[in-house]
Amino acid sequence: MKQETIKLEISKRATLTVYLHDIIEWTDKARPIILITPGGAYRFVSEREAEPVAIAFYHAGYHAAILRYSCEEDARDMQPMAEALESIRILREHAEEWRIIEDKIAVCGFSAGGHLAAASGTMWNEPALMERLNYTGDRLKPNALILGYPVITSGEFAHRESFYHLSGSHENDEVSSFYSIEKRVNSETPPTFIWHTEDDEAVTVENALLMISALRKANVSFECHIFNKGQHGLSMCNQEVHTPHPHAAHWFELCVEWLDTIGFGLE
Repeated sequence: MKQETIKLEISKRATLTVYLHDIIEWTDKARPIILITPGGAYRFVSEREAEPVAIAFYHAGYHAAILRYSCEEDARDMQPMAEALESIRILREHAEEWRIIEDKIAVCGFSAGGHLAAASGTMWNEPALMERLNYTGDRLKPNALILGYPVITSGEFAHRESFYHLSGSHENDEVSSFYSIEKRVNSETPPTFIWHTEDDEAVTVENALLMISALRKANVSFECHIFNKGQHGLSMCNQEVHTPHPHAAHWFELCVEWLDTIGFGLE
């Protein structure tokens, strides 16, 4: 395994860590890559949803990467979104060197990181972000989204802390509504895999339901699995992350199977 950490130039502290399969021969084929955005309510970056997930995707045959993005007051003014899109650009710019299939970049996020992943697929062409990153076209757009118990809405079922750190507002007002993902889904949103639990009391399952409703209306391909039991923050649902839950743990194999169905399978 080759591991490398890059400090993002557009940020005070954000880093991108890549986990790449070794190139044994120059004839080795390129691989898809999964960019992971851990949760933490935009207050911190949860390590439980970082390297354990990256290593799981690595062992499934994918390259993996982790974005440790800006939080708290540093998360204002779309800063985490800019960092996610900048990370996608870096992965594409290094595609030949790192043997990445540049049109097979999926963003996998959990909780607030699920919001960030979803934002990367719905805000990649936000004019202010494109101007900040000095980019046009769809080179910043991810090719698929993987959302674990994601924060989605700023409305009735909002996880208010997440939206506060992003917007500075505790209310469902115009400022926080700007980040409400279900209002941003359109036909250009990438194919999306979602999993959630009915028991989640921190980020309620209505977030996932609002997302799949928006995807359905926009005619975007999706798959959703709602498990009947399991608290918030399950990550890989195993003892390593201190949340063993054998039933919900099936999300990972289901996700890998779904990636195959949308053309992300390993050749």
